[in-house]
Amino acid sequence: MSVDEFVRLVSDESGMSLEADDLTTDLDALAGWDSVYLLKLLSALEAAGGNGLPVLKLLESRTLGEIHELVAG
Repeated sequence: MSVDEFVRLVSDESGMSLEADDLTTDLDALAGWDSVYLLKLLSALEAAGGNGLPVLKLLESRTLGEIHELVAG
């Protein structure tokens, strides 16, 4: 999944207006970010990729960029 595809997916799932630069921002610092979005994102990523993700690593991720790295593998 490309960075642009990932940003679009996160934006669609969260309703937030995000750009690639936001991938380096700490999740706690993203305006409007809620932990529920992480669960929605996990479900959407698994559906888009057709396979599971390492949930523990996902939960330990501090930025969307780290989550993208898990997806891009």
